Amino acid sequence: MATLIRTLTEHSDDVNCCAFSSSCLATCSTDKSIRVYSLNGFTELPYSPLQGHTYAVHCCCFSPSGRTLASCSTDGATVIWDTGDGRMLAVLGQPTGSPVRVCRFSPESTYLVSGAADGSVVLWNVNSMKLYRSGSVKDGSLVACAFSPSGNFFVTGSSCGDLTVWDEKMRCLHNEKAHDLGVTCCDISSHPVSGGEHASRYFQMASCGQDNKIKVWFIFFGDFLGGELRYKCTLSGHSAPVLACAFSYDGQMLVSGSVDKCVIIYETNTGSILHTLSQHTRYVTTCAFAPHSLLLATGSMDKTVHIWQLDNKQPCAGNTIENDSKIGAAENWSEDDVSAWLCAQGLAELVGLFKANNIDGKELVNLTRESLTNELKIESLGLRSKILQKIEELRVKTVSVSVPDEFLCPITRELMKDPVIAADGYSYEKEAMENWLSSKRRSSPMTNLPLDSPVLTPNRTLKMAISRWREAQPQRAGSAPF
Repeated sequence: MATLIRTLTEHSDDVNCCAFSSSCLATCSTDKSIRVYSLNGFTELPYSPLQGHTYAVHCCCFSPSGRTLASCSTDGATVIWDTGDGRMLAVLGQPTGSPVRVCRFSPESTYLVSGAADGSVVLWNVNSMKLYRSGSVKDGSLVACAFSPSGNFFVTGSSCGDLTVWDEKMRCLHNEKAHDLGVTCCDISSHPVSGGEHASRYFQMASCGQDNKIKVWFIFFGDFLGGELRYKCTLSGHSAPVLACAFSYDGQMLVSGSVDKCVIIYETNTGSILHTLSQHTRYVTTCAFAPHSLLLATGSMDKTVHIWQLDNKQPCAGNTIENDSKIGAAENWSEDDVSAWLCAQGLAELVGLFKANNIDGKELVNLTRESLTNELKIESLGLRSKILQKIEELRVKTVSVSVPDEFLCPITRELMKDPVIAADGYSYEKEAMENWLSSKRRSSPMTNLPLDSPVLTPNRTLKMAISRWREAQPQRAGSAPF
């Protein structure tokens, strides 16, 4: 259960970031200010708002002790504040003068990272308030950052879609193309992954991006091997770019906020959706869990910050990571399963309507354009089309459990409609392979070896085989063909 306990409305423009310490909540905004609230009643502290930046403030974060607060801005500066009295302790100007998009303290307060729009990244010595080391990413703006629990490594995310692992000497240890349209945020769980050799050095990391996706990774920090990043899974749920993500203090939950105006809370281990919160009226730009308590703050372009109290976690059935095999039993879903599925597809506003009409799994997969119009009274043509598209995707996934593997595209893992043969000899869905090649990748999706040619040849034999297989499948009453 997630209960909205307070809404903060003091900012006069978009809320860009919120951050907790053990006793305070800080928020920052395009209105150039940082506001600080006591967790005891969420009253604003006497010295708040903090004013000193000359342009929009993009990010704020507390030091681990909570005694200082850092903020960064389009004005090219990262400012450190005293949280006892609001004094400005230091102004750290980005050497390039570029707008600073993100700042993060290391867990032991030794360093502060600032990342800028020109791709420059600076590691500041917190004790001396001096530049310690600097570097840069090759392309794009640096927009995201997260430290390892030990503080010896950190990860940055850029607008070109890369995640980069750095050590404290600013050496690049690993680079991964994570989100095709750009990374927007990343976070590392403070709790190690249990089980297996070296388990104490494996952690989970989440990243989100403009591609509407949240990706979960295993990240390994070793004394000699450096940092290693391995893909785990993709979480579904949002229907638009995801702008923020954060782990809970115990690593058991992951929260995300999106352009679709929704906040989704996942159970980390299974990917199940615990809660979908849709109270914001514009893009959700930031979300943060409090340390050592079940408080959550979410901020938005609607100029508000919502404070939520969480209690017992009750996963919603039917909502898991993208490859959950439960999708194969959609016809057996309960009404609650259907509600959870609607939330996962970005259709949370329909939950009440579907429940009022007792739509369970069997009813869901047999919905038609006529029943949506005449029985459910959904007037919007666009909304009806979206629902039908999602149901059709559900039908395809439902039957894909028994689809011969050679009929599935290696990239999308969906039944191919227009298979083509690439230079590596493998067959792919034409659109998926064209997208692969258009993203400037000239390697095989299957072998990772260079492709001799970008030419794609229609695989008519495979297309006929798929067509014959489709015709042999029993059709549901009222359902569209595959």
